[in-house]
Amino acid sequence: MTMLEVDRHYHIYNRANGNENIFASVENYNFFLRRYKKYLFPLVETFCYCLMPNHFHFLIKVRSDKELLEIEAYKISEKKELYVSKQFSNLFSSYTQAFNKQQGRKGNLFMRPFKRKEIQDEIYFRKLVHYIHHNPVEAGLCIYPTEWVHSSYNALISRKPTLLNRLEVLRYFETIDNFKYVHSHPPQLTGIETF
Repeated sequence: MTMLEVDRHYHIYNRANGNENIFASVENYNFFLRRYKKYLFPLVETFCYCLMPNHFHFLIKVRSDKELLEIEAYKISEKKELYVSKQFSNLFSSYTQAFNKQQGRKGNLFMRPFKRKEIQDEIYFRKLVHYIHHNPVEAGLCIYPTEWVHSSYNALISRKPTLLNRLEVLRYFETIDNFKYVHSHPPQLTGIETF
């Protein structure tokens, strides 16, 4: 199982097992986010995400050991070092069961194990936020990041309450205007794994 360490930033991503889609309707996207909120939100800070028809991306930070110890299930877990990873597995399993039932399919929906890459510097963090939000544009699903409703972009530029760590993300871009300006251009990234 993929181990996720406390107080570390990660790019978490995964794709469909084979050539299938993992989301077939708007309700699928929404259900996945509700499952994410249930299984992961207490354990991680979420900076941004993008759900695509056949894959997804999240930029997260695993909460500190002190914060995690306030969660009863974590506190009594025998393998604390694997607890956050196990919750990702629970998310994928829960979603797959519901999706399979809805779609009349069987078997694994996601590739195993899910992918993760630790983020260790601010430049990469900033580029990754841009890359994640620009995914649907690069895939030809929309022209601007604002048009793709299954990402965190619109929540980050909004003033509405959000579970995302909006202030931290915008701090990396200095101003909301700069955040919008950067996202209005395609990312020129090197070294970021793509699908």
